[in-house]
Amino acid sequence: MKDFLFVYRADYNAMQSGTAEQMQEMTKRWMDWLGSIAAQGKLIDRGNRLNNSGHVLKPNNVVTNGPYMEIKESIGGYSLIKAESYDEAVEIAKGCPGLTMGGSVEVREINRL
Repeated sequence: MKDFLFVYRADYNAMQSGTAEQMQEMTKRWMDWLGSIAAQGKLIDRGNRLNNSGHVLKPNNVVTNGPYMEIKESIGGYSLIKAESYDEAVEIAKGCPGLTMGGSVEVREINRL
């Protein structure tokens, strides 16, 4: 088994704000999807949502505010899974509820040292 990182991205300017019931339903869809990965024994860490604000450290200790307004997609969260292959990890990512709202999932294999 290999370890993979899912990075969830979304265009927060384009996302629609829903009612409390709609937001609760979306949260349930996320929990159900992650639960299905866990039920297969493939969830390492469900991860967390990330705050929309942050800072970027650049060379020479330059610190800037970020993420930036001109960036179309912002990283919203992450999860760690295990899968037999990159293709299997991509298949698992296809079930991500964020895809139904115009988001994307970046699938990256983790190289262990």
